[in-house]
Amino acid sequence: MSNSSSISHFLLLPLADTRQLQLLHFCLFLGISLAALLGNGLVISAMACGHHLHSPMFFFLLHLALTDLGCILTTVPKAMHNSLWDTRNTSYTGCAAQVFFFLFFMGAEFSLLTIMCYDHYVSICKPLHYGTLLGSRACAHIAAAAWASGLLYALLHTANTFSLPLCQGNALGQFFCEISQILKLSCSKSYLRELRLLAVTVCLSSGCFVFIVFSYVQIFRAVLRIPSEQGRHKAFSTCLPHLAVVSLFLSTGISANLKPPSMSSPSLDLALSVLYSVVPPALNPLIYSLRNQELKAAVWTMITSLRNTKLLASF
Repeated sequence: MSNSSSISHFLLLPLADTRQLQLLHFCLFLGISLAALLGNGLVISAMACGHHLHSPMFFFLLHLALTDLGCILTTVPKAMHNSLWDTRNTSYTGCAAQVFFFLFFMGAEFSLLTIMCYDHYVSICKPLHYGTLLGSRACAHIAAAAWASGLLYALLHTANTFSLPLCQGNALGQFFCEISQILKLSCSKSYLRELRLLAVTVCLSSGCFVFIVFSYVQIFRAVLRIPSEQGRHKAFSTCLPHLAVVSLFLSTGISANLKPPSMSSPSLDLALSVLYSVVPPALNPLIYSLRNQELKAAVWTMITSLRNTKLLASF
């Protein structure tokens, strides 16, 4: 029997068996990663350059775009490398780093989504207190708390997972290092400590989910009382993108991690893992840009300015 100290590398799940399909997966991941980099990069640049987008909502959206970029850059480049070079190996240290950074960005993202819900609640239900409750100093502290919660979450799970003795080989049934797959390699009953920590995480996440649901019940009740149709449309345009992003984040994560064991298969696990780890970071900028006219206008203004600058430089 082997333990974690004797394992120097892990074997990731190959995305395909034939060379043609491996190259196809490489191109697919390349397209998704470029779309995510372009979309989130445009959002970050537009909010950094657009002085009228310095409200708390856009401040938190900027941080959300950073977490999306972090999630993509943590998992996709390694999968692309493995597909291109037809390899499955990932080092023990690299696997631990991937687990840490993925959990860090995912934990920070869920915290930011909860905070953004609070921002919408205050702006619609308590507009007179908005400047007091969400001033610049308060926003900075809240954002720092979101990143700190992601850091604590990642540290606890990574340290706990990689302290477990591993006795079931080193092959992971996933295209990236995932805690649930590493636990399958642990010795009998040695994974119970990590499961208890996961149970605490589920309870805290459930609390955030209840807070989001309760907040949106209050938000929609307040929106329906707005007398003007224009005011209701503006409120819905602010809330619906966030609600769509939260729904995408939670539905894909729940589908991947809480499916019945009887439904588990390598192909299904792979598809669901791509769905929750890769798709949301790529779609989030598009979701926000479609409904938010201010953000859409800022992105378009920035693109036009860059195009004009390039044309002037060519003469």
